[in-house]
Amino acid sequence: MKNKTLRLLLPQWQGGNNADYYFGAELLAHIVPQSEKTKMIRVPVNADLDQELPIEHGIEGESQLMEQLDAATKILEAEQPDKVIVLGGDCSISQAPFDYLNGRYDGKLGVLWLDAHPDVATIEDSTRDHEMVLGNLLGRGAPQFADKVKNIIQAKNVFFAGLIYDELRPRDQEVNRLNLRYAVPKQLKENSQSILQWVQENDIQHLAVHFDLDVLSPQDFRSIYPAEPYLEGFGAAVGELTLKEVTRILTDVSQEADIVGLSIAEHMPWDAMNLRNALSKISIFND
Repeated sequence: MKNKTLRLLLPQWQGGNNADYYFGAELLAHIVPQSEKTKMIRVPVNADLDQELPIEHGIEGESQLMEQLDAATKILEAEQPDKVIVLGGDCSISQAPFDYLNGRYDGKLGVLWLDAHPDVATIEDSTRDHEMVLGNLLGRGAPQFADKVKNIIQAKNVFFAGLIYDELRPRDQEVNRLNLRYAVPKQLKENSQSILQWVQENDIQHLAVHFDLDVLSPQDFRSIYPAEPYLEGFGAAVGELTLKEVTRILTDVSQEADIVGLSIAEHMPWDAMNLRNALSKISIFND
């Protein structure tokens, strides 16, 4: 019987409190390879992009994020897919699908986190859920979101690829406290061996990949936050991998484990967004 794959369009922006993630997800849905065989479901997301998000129990936009998390979870439980592709949105889009998939595969899911940042902050360190999402999945992070996780992911089943380890901030120190495995960009320039070794050592047969596009170098890929035109200083670690290297990594790991989940996050198509904003000011588009 053929595996059932579900696509979720989840233009969630509240986790990073940045409305640009909404349009980035919408455009991403058109960019990814299309398939008439795969069902696409749009998760309802609050589209009042001009609102100011209140801090609720330490989290910006907590109530909206909770509603959207519950909506995504209900869709997954109703559809019961074998594989999930998530098109987002800020990094918090990965919580519901990775939790679901870990349950689907009896708690033996491997998680490959392609990101310049680890997303393991706690509620003491941050107010933004997209900085805590992996922490939530590990049973830490923000307690109210971690409590929603039905299938806690084991620390040994997590691997960071492309992490800028030398620039970890105080909010990122769960990486060291939990002794999470990682490979910095330099280690992945020539081959994927460190990831493949982790897959083999932990007998990982099913893999969910979180692909935060800002793991990429802004010199190689322009539709990411650090590549914003005229931006002077990003204020956080900047990715160093190329799209070609990420493609090689995912091709290599797919030969060792079945990729059952892929979430693509933080797409920032600056040229398209700036053009849209510019055109919105022209009278003919407002008649």
